[in-house]
Amino acid sequence: MPTINWNLPKMVSKAYAPLFNSKARYIAYKGSRGSGKSEGVATKVILDIVTKPYVNWLVLRRYANTNRQSTFTLLQKVANRMGVGSLFQFNGSLPEITYKPTGQKILFRGADKPLSITSISVENGNLCRLWVEESYQLELEDTFNTVDESMRGAIDYPDGFYQTVLTFNPWNENHWLKRKFFDEKTKVSDSLALTTTYRDNPFLDDQYIAKMINMKKTNPNRARVAVDGEWGVAEGLVFEDMFEQKDFSLESIAKLPKTIGLDFGFKHDPTAGVFMAIDQVNRLVYVYDEIYQQGMLTRDIAQSLAKHKAYGLPIVADSAEQRLIAELAGVYNVPNIKAAGKGKESVIQGIQFMQSYHYILNPSVEGLWEEMSTYVYDKDKMGNWLNKPVDANNHAIDALRYAMEPFTFMINNHYMSYQERAQAVKNLGL
Repeated sequence: MPTINWNLPKMVSKAYAPLFNSKARYIAYKGSRGSGKSEGVATKVILDIVTKPYVNWLVLRRYANTNRQSTFTLLQKVANRMGVGSLFQFNGSLPEITYKPTGQKILFRGADKPLSITSISVENGNLCRLWVEESYQLELEDTFNTVDESMRGAIDYPDGFYQTVLTFNPWNENHWLKRKFFDEKTKVSDSLALTTTYRDNPFLDDQYIAKMINMKKTNPNRARVAVDGEWGVAEGLVFEDMFEQKDFSLESIAKLPKTIGLDFGFKHDPTAGVFMAIDQVNRLVYVYDEIYQQGMLTRDIAQSLAKHKAYGLPIVADSAEQRLIAELAGVYNVPNIKAAGKGKESVIQGIQFMQSYHYILNPSVEGLWEEMSTYVYDKDKMGNWLNKPVDANNHAIDALRYAMEPFTFMINNHYMSYQERAQAVKNLGL
């Protein structure tokens, strides 16, 4: 058995000291990107298992299949970093982690089947710790309550206690998490609510910090959440109540027509590729995959399109970058790629047409989901709402608009004129 000699202050930011010092029934951490909250909780999970023989953990995300590439992988990395990886058995197929000296478990489940969680049992100790990662994705408070209420039973161990930890990015202040854990008048008793940002993470590199600072200048709406860890906008959302995250199979959309939209970025803006299938009868758009990355060269974009199985599907790309389109087609042999149409008020008309659909986003599609969560209408100098969105935080949204173009403003493979587009929108009653 390896010698365990941990120095927690060197391993975890002091902002996460309550994780290790508090016995509060609930600890809720909202925070920005890069705040270190997930790594902090993962460290607590491993520490509790090794030092508290009665503890078993349940790690919960909105969908079970997202655990394998996120929380499971993170816990394996943290256990190895803490020098105790050899003491754990990592079963990635379930997934499940077992502490070999005692048989204690770290179990992984999805909130899409909350009732199945109530029957979980462990052989050694108690299932008395719950980590709800990305808990903002739990739309219903009742879903959380059902899982949380399964954490019960007497703990036959001195000073044993139950504890639930929640970590999330607070994209909208109307979410039940705010009322339940952060608002003084309504929050549950025996709870701690904390906010952390990238400033609380001493392990970040200078390039990442510069990226956060730059976002406050270029995209204040998104920076409010992603940089400062504050609650996001609650009004003026362009796609309010028009999108949701939902797990679905490629087989379920196999017969629907599919296209790809591509918006180009580089240093500060991501290149965004949106892969969608459209159900025109029921006015549904399924977004099943995405590319969302900064600093991509033309070669990188071509390789990523191939990796994401874009070849064979129509690709509609940002018409402002004709050179990149020509390079992708002529140099890197990307097939079926063409420039998006453009013209007078084409962006506003495209957004209006998009608002006649409902969007179902696969849980892996994070860039578009975040953009839709912060994409708002602009205001005039008097604070009155305008009928046009703020031109920021919209790279994946632009890509989605391009992808939908063949089903909105195309006639006989030609982009509609301004008058024809206006009439098409009018015909929808928008």
